[in-house]
Amino acid sequence: MNDYQRISEAIRFLDEHRTEQPDLSTLSAQIGLSPSRFHHLFSAWAGATPKDFLQCLTLSHARELLRQGENVLHAALTSGLSGPGRLHDLCVTLDAATPGEIKARGEGLTIRAGYADSPFGLCLIGETPRGICHLSFFDEGGLDNAAAEMQAEWPKAHVTWDNKPAARYVYQIFKPFPPSSSPASAAKPSTSGVPAPDIADAALPATPSTPLKLYVCGTPFQLRVWRALLQVPPGMLVSYGKLAAAAGNPHAARAAGSAVGDNPISFLIPCHRVIRETGVVGHYRWGAVRKRAVLAWESSRTGC
Repeated sequence: MNDYQRISEAIRFLDEHRTEQPDLSTLSAQIGLSPSRFHHLFSAWAGATPKDFLQCLTLSHARELLRQGENVLHAALTSGLSGPGRLHDLCVTLDAATPGEIKARGEGLTIRAGYADSPFGLCLIGETPRGICHLSFFDEGGLDNAAAEMQAEWPKAHVTWDNKPAARYVYQIFKPFPPSSSPASAAKPSTSGVPAPDIADAALPATPSTPLKLYVCGTPFQLRVWRALLQVPPGMLVSYGKLAAAAGNPHAARAAGSAVGDNPISFLIPCHRVIRETGVVGHYRWGAVRKRAVLAWESSRTGC
């Protein structure tokens, strides 16, 4: 069990028992660590103590963030912010495939793919000369499925595998985060020929901080939804209805939800920041527990 698996188990337990306010001993026993080891691991990963993190999981907090997030999103959009959004200390730009490129379905395109350990488990990243085209999370044993999903987005593209760029991207996107006690290299090699990463990959230094370019293939409405998502700051939330309005169609909350679900670039296009009007976190392509982990992780770093 690696660090994210331990943390996700703790978050699952906290979410199910938050009304009982479980203490440190109860939590540490749940994942088989001593109280002191668990406290250190959790605080290093979350940037907050387990007790403070518990507050970040409450629905009342989610509703408050939703209210604030709508205001922040509205202010950003009405101020003319239609270009790059801020994500932590990252500047993210989104480039859309042309109709001709969409029709070609990736023919003539080379995707350099790789995976590395992240705060939220193993992370698969696909990169083209135009920018990152895929980012997804997966659990051990799920690499083949993750790679197949990426290939399905660009079915005629040629995929080459190199894990070192992925390790650098993960470091740049999620820094700082503690190294896993069970590195991504412990994952079994894929039967499809996808290589396992070198153990040293996770220790590679970050490249100089530069804007991250994203390259996506989507309908005009999907692109408007994804661009609106870039305006939602870390630690803030937005409802499907407000997101639809920001994308130019206030009556298309269901369609906005579909666009959120089709997002090919997790975290950087922050679909995890969309929740229901009631404050319920709801569905997430990469798992509801992971969505709660990402939201609380961000909240704990932005003054939950």
